Amino acid sequence: MTGGTALPRLERVLAVVAHPDDESFGLGALLDTFVRGGAAASVLCFTHGEASTLHGRPGELADVRAAELTSAAEVLGVTSTTLLDHPDSALASVAVADLATDIADAAARVAPGHLLTFDIGGVTGHPDHIRATEAALEAAAALGIPVLGWAVPDEVATQLNGEFGTAFAGRRADEIDWTVPVDRSRQRKAIAAHASQSADNPVLHRRLQLLGDTEYLRSLG
Repeated sequence: MTGGTALPRLERVLAVVAHPDDESFGLGALLDTFVRGGAAASVLCFTHGEASTLHGRPGELADVRAAELTSAAEVLGVTSTTLLDHPDSALASVAVADLATDIADAAARVAPGHLLTFDIGGVTGHPDHIRATEAALEAAAALGIPVLGWAVPDEVATQLNGEFGTAFAGRRADEIDWTVPVDRSRQRKAIAAHASQSADNPVLHRRLQLLGDTEYLRSLG
């Protein structure tokens, strides 16, 4: 792992995400790398993802996505998952303090040394991702633990936005603290476990292609 400073040793990591699949589509390669390095990883997900416009499997979407999260977490070696019932695509309507309390409750169970979440701005521009990061920062400040933010480089964001009209927010090289070599084999298996969301998702697959065998992290606090 390279960057301006050495990535601290990770013993217990709690990933804070908005939707089932965020832990795989966005953070999956990092979680796998941390687990392979000996860390215990847990996931807190705020919503069931019931508002998604993708529905690649039959069944009630909230239930389908809950089951997919369980399967994907097993692939990634995640030791525990907490799935809450906040409203999908309306997470910004929930007070940050309430979401931070949810994180604190999860932290009391798994005692993380670090939180892992989306970069400030949510990377993709999704308001739920932005809110999850805001909550992680507030909770971490109260808990006294650092936050690692998953980021994408400017050039990857620019390419995706140009090809797909997306709203990815990238970071300059001097804003990225750690460049992390990854093996995407388990991440890809975890993505496949989210069949309702990954079967027809060209943006996801193009992003992985552009990133190659590297992920990027920022120190958020």
